[in-house]
Formats: sequence, structure tokens, C-alpha cells
Amino acid sequence: MNPKRAYVYYSAMSDVRLVYVTTRDQKEADLIANALVLERLAACANILGSIKSVYVWQGKLEAGSEVAMLVKTTQPHVAAVIDRIKALHSYECPAILVLPVLGGNAEFLQWVAAEVQCQPG
Repeated sequence: MNPKRAYVYYSAMSDVRLVYVTTRDQKEADLIANALVLERLAACANILGSIKSVYVWQGKLEAGSEVAMLVKTTQPHVAAVIDRIKALHSYECPAILVLPVLGGNAEFLQWVAAEVQCQPG
């Protein structure tokens, strides 16, 4: 048995979800990330930094700088995470994508699940 492989967990049944979000700027990303983690809706948020987005909005081609982030949570918390992001976000229609996690480091996946089960404070 490969000792490195013993630390890797693969399962289509993983409850962990990765939420991809774009925000107007660093300040807004910090606000959302801090709220989600402090309120125990997410175990952690990675603010990836500035990206360039190109899209059509209300019939017009737009391009601009945004800040991308990845939020780690579990399936039972997804609706609350989306609601909280929308409440704090400045956009009329924020980009929020929920992606399944098919596997990973078992200890990390367990940590994510444990963190969002804790009560705030």
C-alpha cells in the first residue's frame, strides 16, 4: 500500500462543497469571507485575488477587475451560505457557483465538516 495514498479519501458521497464567488473588490471579499467563517457557515475562505472578468450584462459587453474566492462548506449549509453572500454582496446578480467535492485529504474534509458544525462564538 502506498503510504501517501492512505491519506487520500475519494468518495462521491462527500458532503463538502466548494463555493466559487466573485466580488467587486478586496474589501468586499474580506467582508464576505469573515462573515461566513465567523458565523460558522464556512470552514474557510480563500481569497484568490484580482481577476479579469469578461461578460455581457444587460445587453452590453463588460470587462473589469474582480476578486475571486473559494469557500469551503458542507451541503446542509449551502443555502445559508448563498443567502449570506447575497445579503452582503454589492452586485444585483452575484456569481455564486456550488461545486461538489469528490474527494481529498480525509483529515481536511473532516475538519471542514467539524468547523461548520460548531456554534459561533
